[in-house]
Amino acid sequence: MIGILKKLGFYLINKKPIYLIDSEEDFNYLILFLKNEEILGIDTEFDWRTTYFPILSLLQIATKDKIFLIDWLYCKNLNNLKNLKDILEDQSRLIIFHSSRSDATVLYTNLNLKVKNVYDIQIAEKIINGGEIKNYAFIVKTYLNFSLNKSETNSNWLKRPFTKSQISYAANDVRFLIKIYNKQKKILEKKDNYSTVKDLTRREVNLGSQKLYIPRLSKFRSQKKIEKDLFMWRENMAMERNVPPSYIFKDKHFKKILKVYDQDIAKEVIYKILKNEKLANNLIESLK
Repeated sequence: MIGILKKLGFYLINKKPIYLIDSEEDFNYLILFLKNEEILGIDTEFDWRTTYFPILSLLQIATKDKIFLIDWLYCKNLNNLKNLKDILEDQSRLIIFHSSRSDATVLYTNLNLKVKNVYDIQIAEKIINGGEIKNYAFIVKTYLNFSLNKSETNSNWLKRPFTKSQISYAANDVRFLIKIYNKQKKILEKKDNYSTVKDLTRREVNLGSQKLYIPRLSKFRSQKKIEKDLFMWRENMAMERNVPPSYIFKDKHFKKILKVYDQDIAKEVIYKILKNEKLANNLIESLK
């Protein structure tokens, strides 16, 4: 069955073949294959520069002996997405990450997906050795003596077709997750810290699997209701337009708006900030 998929033969690094999934037929075969896997390594490549929500470009999934690169720009509208969601949310299947919160955010906002049985090799490394958080390249080098090429870290992941360098980079981001997990697990179990890592990872994933405004809203907990209302108005406008909140107005304008919103000069001042009369009227009405 797996032989039907498009194997990228020129990337058989460490004898783990890579398959690019960019059609409904490929995706359906992938679902059948993943249902039999108990452990998966996951990573995401995305763009989050000019939008409110991150744009998932590539979803990488590693099994113990294969790597699948799901081209999300092609696959995001397929009818079979619920089956992938069910696989990743299945609590009997362990999902391994490095730096789990950001990936959890991307999966939640793009698939409405909340992974539950999770393990983060970055959190594990901090528990094992203490000290500062280590990046993925450092952990790979420590456990497997392999030096990663990180030249595509700031690559344009929305551009098609992918370059060979991008494919290699994306595959390597999941290639070693399961091997590192197996090595870390032995160390953690000896120290009776394995469950601690699982608990801390769940906490990180839960923080990533929530509305994007919630962490930002926390700084307004001790503030007045009007300040929270202004914050949420900007968030809602940004969500509606799928732009960063700063595109509506910058943080530095909060105090200026709050100072005049109930005065006669409100419309003039707020219009100068928003540069949009309809939006200015909407904001003034919302704050009454």
